Amino acid sequence: MSEPVITVDVSAPEPPYEQVRTQLAGLISHGQLATGDRLPTVRALAADLGLAVNTIARAYKELEAEGLVVTRRRAGTVVAGGAMAADRAVHRSATAFAASAAAAGLTDSAAIDLVRAALRQARA
Repeated sequence: MSEPVITVDVSAPEPPYEQVRTQLAGLISHGQLATGDRLPTVRALAADLGLAVNTIARAYKELEAEGLVVTRRRAGTVVAGGAMAADRAVHRSATAFAASAAAAGLTDSAAIDLVRAALRQARA
């Protein structure tokens, strides 16, 4: 499998490690990275994105804490197995959306309407 395409916008309000983590979690939850797929090395991805090694290491560490990836010596970082990986990624996205909706002052029903519309669009 080819390496995933990750981009980072240094002018975005969210930190680079979070952008990397979010994109990788999305690739995993959408099946573009499957169980056992190997992620680029921390050093290689940092070099490709022009970021510090510690930035990528933090993104990988958070993905590991979520159970989405597993890091093993000499084997590198691979996508973890199990159906729960996708559920965890979606849960984290839902939590982030809920926080954004609350911060924007949306009512529960308005936020849910946005989710329903997004689901309809995704399934179309």
